[in-house]
Amino acid sequence: MFCNKKKEIEELTQKLLELEAQNKDLKYELDSYKWQMEEINKQEEEIRQLHQNTRKLKHDMRNHLMVMTSYINSGDYENARNYISEILDKLNAVRSYVETGNPLLNHILNDKLEICRQEEIDVKADIGKASFEKMKGIDFSAVFSNAVDNAIEAERREERKEISISVYEKKGYDVISIKNRISKSVLEENPDLKSTKTDSEKHGFGVNQIKEIVESYSGMTDFYEEDGFFIVNMFIPK
Repeated sequence: MFCNKKKEIEELTQKLLELEAQNKDLKYELDSYKWQMEEINKQEEEIRQLHQNTRKLKHDMRNHLMVMTSYINSGDYENARNYISEILDKLNAVRSYVETGNPLLNHILNDKLEICRQEEIDVKADIGKASFEKMKGIDFSAVFSNAVDNAIEAERREERKEISISVYEKKGYDVISIKNRISKSVLEENPDLKSTKTDSEKHGFGVNQIKEIVESYSGMTDFYEEDGFFIVNMFIPK
């Protein structure tokens, strides 16, 4: 009788632990979906604002052309040149929007591109076909954002600021590749990419988190240097 009761208690305890684990997983899924919806809503607001700014720019352009025509017709070429220069400055300040087909990637990428523009960092983005369907949105954001943030932080210390962002498919993997220009070796000074308060390159920030998340999806990470660039590649199985 006692043995039966003990076995029954053990079985109930096991079921309780399983239910707690399932509840934890469901809560994580719910939090992830809520976070993704917030990101999508932010993206929609950004697009709405960009469209509004574009419409305003088109409306203002007619007036600008009339002013420039007036200067040119009157032979006032100096003011015409100055006015054109002012218009070009305004056009350069208008934020463009990159559409990738992935709402979450859209939001993160455009946010990082805007930071690069403000920091005067030359950035190239090559976004190919890659779905990252197996990754939870919150994990994809952590991996992609940390990698780009590391590159941006490092370029703040460089005289020649340059970042390259690539997303593509390759041999059954979704791939994220981030490159940033370096004037001296990061891996020679910090081979383990440890984050320290005195580490001016700051490549250690988020590296462990990147590795842990990628490995949780049976993926691989690769950190190396080539042709004056620090490079991080992340391979996520499809």
